[in-house]
Amino acid sequence: MAFKGEPSFRQSVDLMFNRAVKVMDLSPGLEEKIRVCNSTYTVRFGVRLRGAIHTFTGYRSVHSEHMEPVKGGIRFATSVNQDEVEALAALMTYKCALVETPFGGSKGGLCIDPREWEEHEMELITRRFAYELIKRDLINPAQNVPAPDMGTGEREMAWIVDQYKRMNTTDINGAACVTGKPLNAGGIAGRVEATGRGVQYALREFFRHPKDMEAAGLSGTLDGKRVVVQGLGNVGYHAALFLATEDGALITGIIERDGALVNDKGMNVQAVRDWITANGGVKGCPEGTYVEYGTKVLEEPCDILIPAAMEGVINLSNAENIKAPLIIEAANGPVTAGADEILRNKGTLIIPDMYANAGGVTVSYFEWVKNLSHIRFGRMQRRQEESRHQLLIDELERLSSDKGLGWTLSPGFKDQYLRGAGELELVRSGLDDTMRAAYQSISDVWHSRNDVTDMRMAAYIVAIDRVAKSYRSKGL
Repeated sequence: MAFKGEPSFRQSVDLMFNRAVKVMDLSPGLEEKIRVCNSTYTVRFGVRLRGAIHTFTGYRSVHSEHMEPVKGGIRFATSVNQDEVEALAALMTYKCALVETPFGGSKGGLCIDPREWEEHEMELITRRFAYELIKRDLINPAQNVPAPDMGTGEREMAWIVDQYKRMNTTDINGAACVTGKPLNAGGIAGRVEATGRGVQYALREFFRHPKDMEAAGLSGTLDGKRVVVQGLGNVGYHAALFLATEDGALITGIIERDGALVNDKGMNVQAVRDWITANGGVKGCPEGTYVEYGTKVLEEPCDILIPAAMEGVINLSNAENIKAPLIIEAANGPVTAGADEILRNKGTLIIPDMYANAGGVTVSYFEWVKNLSHIRFGRMQRRQEESRHQLLIDELERLSSDKGLGWTLSPGFKDQYLRGAGELELVRSGLDDTMRAAYQSISDVWHSRNDVTDMRMAAYIVAIDRVAKSYRSKGL
């Protein structure tokens, strides 16, 4: 989607990398080692479908093996190409380093439109693609662990893990070869919502920093803030849903493939999602006014803009017209390098993709650990927590009746306090902690250095520094 004079997605990632390393003390050799993609495997395989052989092209790119396994999603889309996959793999390296998950960066893609094929055909294609990668250790619990991305989900991950187990019948850790699996196939509670939940936690953390809010010209809390979301897929839907129902934000714009909906009073995200599922688009949805040219809604006045679909949607053609003071990149690379510069000069604050959408890989990490430990989180300690809390409540109530104090615990307190944490609560707690710690590491670099002008540059510096330290400790 590059416009005239606009760098490609991969060049954008390189340009942003260059801005960061310019102010870092790295040897040229180490800088080059971190920048380049280690390897990309291209596969072309045939599948017999509808009485003919169809050939598909897929990729798996490994950007950095400073830690193993390497981690990164597999996308199914017609736009998939080697450049895009390599750029996404690089982002995965920096993302994993930023949120301190012990992985290198990788990415995969299959050039296909999933909507053109029946479910059983998609299974044949996915299994064959997986077979080609597994036999080269490009899917392996100890070496390369994919996850869902655009166009893939739990269904595809279940097929891949089954394919892996068929080919590696004695690998006791086979379930850890991919993450984002359904719960009944070794998945983890909270994985589907994880990236959207991470966006919510990132925004909550942003609103805990008065200095950062001031830089964006915002004040108060998320309550009542006007939010425009582009893309109501898995990430955009969950982010918008949680912000609206739990934080009181108003979803005033929703942009989809076939146009957009706007409503100043805020929309019911679930109702819009249900409408899209039933009708294939937003047109005719009673929640808001339909706008045919959806991308125009990116330029609507709002407090927070959440691009949550494709890369490059904010580019040289529209960056000047973006009115949101705060953009949080829920998608990978939604703002091109050219647009980034225009927005920075305008004073727009951008919470960068490598931080904002790291919720997915964080919870993938928890799922991988769960698969390797062969036990779900909370199974051993949950009831013990509950019984200790019960002891305290019983003692308080005993004191009250012994001394005739007439204390009563406020309604709801007892239920909330007594409930031990299960897997979902623990996953959310771990994700919240990760997003807070990563934000603070970015914020510290951003505010403590005069040569760091924005959050993206700060995030790259934190991530590249961690990768560099890994390589140095390896003796490179």
